[in-house]
Amino acid sequence: MTVLVAFATIEGQTGKIAGFVDELVREAGQETELVDTSERTTDVSFDNVDKVILAAPVHERKHPKPFEVFLSGHASELADREVLLLSVSLSAAFPEGMKEAHEYVVEMKMRTGLDPTAEVLVGGAIRTHRYDYYAQQVLRHVVLRGRDYDPGQSEHEFTDWDAIRMEVTRFLG
Repeated sequence: MTVLVAFATIEGQTGKIAGFVDELVREAGQETELVDTSERTTDVSFDNVDKVILAAPVHERKHPKPFEVFLSGHASELADREVLLLSVSLSAAFPEGMKEAHEYVVEMKMRTGLDPTAEVLVGGAIRTHRYDYYAQQVLRHVVLRGRDYDPGQSEHEFTDWDAIRMEVTRFLG
C-alpha cells in the first residue's frame, strides 16, 4: 500500500508534522510519497495510492490557498480513497478553541468539496522569531486573547505528538 502525505506549511510546524507522519507510515511498513502542495510544479500521481493523509495549518481562519487548490484539483482522486485530514491551528491547542478550529475545517470543506474519512484538530506552534510587530499583536490580542499563554515568553510547540501517532496508526489500520 502507498500512502500519499500531502501538506502545506507556513512557519514550518506543519512541515515538521508531515515529516513525522511520513516516518510513522514508513515505520508501519507502508510506502509513502511526501508532497508539499505549495510547490506548484510538483506532479502528483494517485496511481497505487491507497490512502491519503493531508496536513495544513490555519492562518486568518483559512488553510493555505495552494493547499485548497490542491484539494479542489484532485477532488475525484481524493473521493476515491480513505483520507485523514490534520488541521493545524493554535485554536486547537486550547479546549475553548476547539469549536473554532472545527469551524475552520467546515469552511474549508465547503470551499473545496473535500469529505475526509477522518479529521484531527492539531495544536500548532508559536514561532515568535518569524513574526513582525503586527503579527505579534494579532497573536497576543486576537489568537491568544484570554488564553493561558504569554506569547512574549518564548517559542512554544503545542503539538501533541502522541495523539498524532495514535490517529495515524488507527487510520492505517
